[in-house]
Amino acid sequence: MQNKNTLIFGIIGFAILVVLLSSAYTVDETQQVILTQFGKPVGSAVTDPGIHFKLPLIQDANFFDKRFLEWDGDPNQLPTKDKRYIHVDAYARWQISDPLLFFQRVRDERGAQARLDDILDGETRNAVASHDLVEIVRNTNRTPIVIDTLIFNQDDVVFPTIKYGRAQISEQILREASIRTKELGIDLLDFRIKRINYIEDVRQKVYERMITERKRIADEFRSEGQGKASKILGDKERELKGIQSEAYRTSQEIIGNADAQATAIYANAYNQSASAREFYSFLRTLETYKNTFSEKDVLILSTDNEYFKYLESSRGR
Repeated sequence: MQNKNTLIFGIIGFAILVVLLSSAYTVDETQQVILTQFGKPVGSAVTDPGIHFKLPLIQDANFFDKRFLEWDGDPNQLPTKDKRYIHVDAYARWQISDPLLFFQRVRDERGAQARLDDILDGETRNAVASHDLVEIVRNTNRTPIVIDTLIFNQDDVVFPTIKYGRAQISEQILREASIRTKELGIDLLDFRIKRINYIEDVRQKVYERMITERKRIADEFRSEGQGKASKILGDKERELKGIQSEAYRTSQEIIGNADAQATAIYANAYNQSASAREFYSFLRTLETYKNTFSEKDVLILSTDNEYFKYLESSRGR
């Protein structure tokens, strides 16, 4: 009998423990809770951290995050106002501001992400279609900085004036989308366009146009270089001929002056005495023989020749 009572008390105690455990729930600092009874929300949101209680087996606790949450959209192909097709990749940050409304409208974060896809993608499409590509790419009307000075002249680079810019367009998307997310219990905290790029067909055409332009500029540089090279070679040839002509003139003047001085010396020596004149005449004769005859020539002299007499007298000495 005692064992039977003990078993009954044990079962009752276990049931009470199960009831107590199922009625208690813990709320973390990063969480907020909506209680539902038979699937319908009951009361207001529980946002204070700690241990809380609910009706066991009847009520359920639905936990939602308090922190900033991320939305990262898929790149979409969108047309701009000037009919340029581009891929736009964007991201946003959001927070559950009204957990009760959030639960009633989207139930959970997965449903919220799906609704955010519809809202943000739609607002992005509308904004991109309402502006030219240059407005979406640029932020301000800053003065352009030219890096490639070999190709572009600083004074020739003029950017078109923009009225809005990417930052204001992003703010416009954020403002318009926030109105719709408020109805879901969501605060849209931030929205940014992460990346913009041409679609593949247009991108290839842009690359081809860039390559063609670079080749044109390279041909211009090459042609200009060849023209300058031809000018340098022409100037070199002209200067070389001038230098050679001047050198030839100078050398002829030097030779002429030397011949004149030599002639003067010869004349002076010739006029000094008879013996000097004879010696000069003899030297000139020898120079004539030297310049006229070679080693293979045979010279026949008569006995009364002055040169023969000189040779005979030299042999005797």
